[in-house]
Amino acid sequence: MSRGLELRSVRVRYGPLEALHGVSLIAPSAGLTVLLGRNGSGRTTALRALAGTVPVSGGAVTWDGADITRLPAHERARRGLCFVPDRQAVFGSLTVRENLELAHARGDFAAALAAYPELRPLLARRAGTLSGGEQRMLALSRALLADARVVLVDEPAQGMSPAVASRTYDLLKDLGAGVVVAEQRLPSGLRGRAGRAVVVYELRRGEVVFAGEAAEVPAAGHTGSAG
Repeated sequence: MSRGLELRSVRVRYGPLEALHGVSLIAPSAGLTVLLGRNGSGRTTALRALAGTVPVSGGAVTWDGADITRLPAHERARRGLCFVPDRQAVFGSLTVRENLELAHARGDFAAALAAYPELRPLLARRAGTLSGGEQRMLALSRALLADARVVLVDEPAQGMSPAVASRTYDLLKDLGAGVVVAEQRLPSGLRGRAGRAVVVYELRRGEVVFAGEAAEVPAAGHTGSAG
């Protein structure tokens, strides 16, 4: 497994509370990594530590073996990291078309509409007026257009229908980049998929309690609500 982004014994604090207690994980430079966990598990904080949007109080963050712990989020983005948070992931005051044009160097967003044709009749709408699922499609479309080396997404399929959620994971798996997502539960479509293995880390109370492949995750008894 080629190493891409890593957390090495990372600790993150929010004021007096420690949210991550020495978390270590490896997200390969190609393929899909899933961070699972309930509310308060630390899965979203781990994703933000990889993105550089929260400071690390202990341990290290590395990318291709180089220490990027103190590298700010905008510099990570400049180097090819795309982060899609669970909220405010689109420019609400801009139209869908303008959001997509900003995501591609030459303003060519045909690939986004091929991935999510549901957005075509919404091109003239302000992004802030879209439903939650439509905003997730737009946010993911912008990530697909970014040609990033690493894509981090918090709850990619939130608000989507099952069919669109399944399509979204197919798109993420076929990106050819290192993709890390944070989810409440392992999407059923990721179990037993042919091809490259899906790496899974389950977090609980700021610690990793399971690390392995998607096929090894118990069908029940893991995780629950969000985090």
